[in-house]
This record gives sequence, C-alpha cells and structure tokens, in this order.
Amino acid sequence: MSKLIRNALAATLPLVILALPAQAVTPRTLPARDGAHAPPIRTEPVQGVYNQSWYNYVADINEADKELNSDLKRATDREDRADAWEEYEVELADADKDYVKEMRQRGYKVGRVTVLAYND
Repeated sequence: MSKLIRNALAATLPLVILALPAQAVTPRTLPARDGAHAPPIRTEPVQGVYNQSWYNYVADINEADKELNSDLKRATDREDRADAWEEYEVELADADKDYVKEMRQRGYKVGRVTVLAYND
C-alpha cells in the first residue's frame, strides 16, 4: 500500500470508528448467569486513549456478547447455559488480557482497583 493511501486511511479511519465507543458504554442487557453477575467489562480506554487496541477490545467484547446470546438461545439445559457462560467469561478475560498487554507495550500504565467490603 502506498504511503499516500496509508496517510489518507489513517486520517479518515478515526472518523469512521467514532461510533464504536458509544456502543461500549451502553448498559449490558445480557441475562445474568445463575447466581452470578456478568464479568466486568471496561467502559473507558486505558488513560483515555482511543487507539486501535481499544477498538479491537470493543470488537472482541461485542463478538463475545453475540456468541453468548446465540449460545444461550440454543441451550437446552442447565449444563449448556453454564458452558455458554464459562466460554463467555474466558473470552472476556482473553480480550482484557490482550488489550492490557498491548497498552503496556505501548508504554501506558494499566491498573485496576478492587474495593472489598467486609461485613462485621
């Protein structure tokens, strides 16, 4: 690909993809797993950087959502539903791991805060 075409694509691609982040922050409408909640999904990019790694992450999450819905519709028993959720959780973990790895390689600090509440 010539340098002129690459530059033209690089200039227009962010304008085309601007609609994707809006999908990433919409509330989850997936059914809850038996006795559990859906795994956490990033709604904002690391350090607010909207780059190709973020858009790949959003695409991976959307694909995992579609697969889960499809698997749950075809499920015939509790075991099928459990398998669908297990696969979904693995896909979410892989997507997050890949995204974090790419961002660290690019020099961005990635952190996650966990708040634990104890009942006395």
